[in-house]
Amino acid sequence: MPPIHIDEIPIEIKEFFNKIISISFPRQGYTSNLAIIESDQGFFALKRTKGKLFNSMLKKEVSILNTLNNKTELPVPKVKKFIEKYNNSESWALLNFIEGETIRMALFNEYRSEKRQEIIFSFGEILSEIHSTPCPDELVMKQPWLDQMLFEAEYNSNNYSVDGTKELLERIKVKKPKEYKQTLIHGDFTIDNVMISNGVITGVIDWGSGAYGDPRYDVSLAIRPKPNAFENEIDKQIFFEGYGGRIIDEDEYEYFANGLYEFF
Repeated sequence: MPPIHIDEIPIEIKEFFNKIISISFPRQGYTSNLAIIESDQGFFALKRTKGKLFNSMLKKEVSILNTLNNKTELPVPKVKKFIEKYNNSESWALLNFIEGETIRMALFNEYRSEKRQEIIFSFGEILSEIHSTPCPDELVMKQPWLDQMLFEAEYNSNNYSVDGTKELLERIKVKKPKEYKQTLIHGDFTIDNVMISNGVITGVIDWGSGAYGDPRYDVSLAIRPKPNAFENEIDKQIFFEGYGGRIIDEDEYEYFANGLYEFF
């Protein structure tokens, strides 16, 4: 989707500000447009989605963020405005801006081994905080989380372009990992969704998949190898030190990171 133009912003959001000073556009996601607004009241993040599927995803994220802000102390964005426009053809969410840069960028820009380890340790630490936070009742699904995820995986496989194959889907449906105590999870806990500034975690963003689910899923996505991150065992060791222990084995990692995640 093309970047947001100031003339497209709904009047309900424009009226929130006395003055918009500037608008910038960070790296765009697949499901939404993102703009950073500098205003007389400070900085804010503005997300826009189009189409039924992506609009429903944004609406779900807004609901989750409101619940987490009301029921937990986690560092998540606060929703300032949520607007559904034009017979639900597009949706807009205005969020408070989280200072800092993503863990991905922080690791990319940091060459000192000790500082890199501190960043990775903090990355594990904030995930432990999420998993130890009591899950609000509003995020508990009627059916077990993995069953729901496998249902959605099959739906995605039949209706969208996904990386997973039909053979892989059948394999993960049959060979489930042993049961594990469910917790509050982020659902897309990657180095792109945690913000850090001066070595301190400032926030966790993109909560559209937040749920009461299997914490091993979050851990698996967190340690997936990326350029300049988690390409060696040392990074994983430091992460688990921050997290407080290793809760997955290799088979469980493969199931979640290279199995279930291939359909999302």
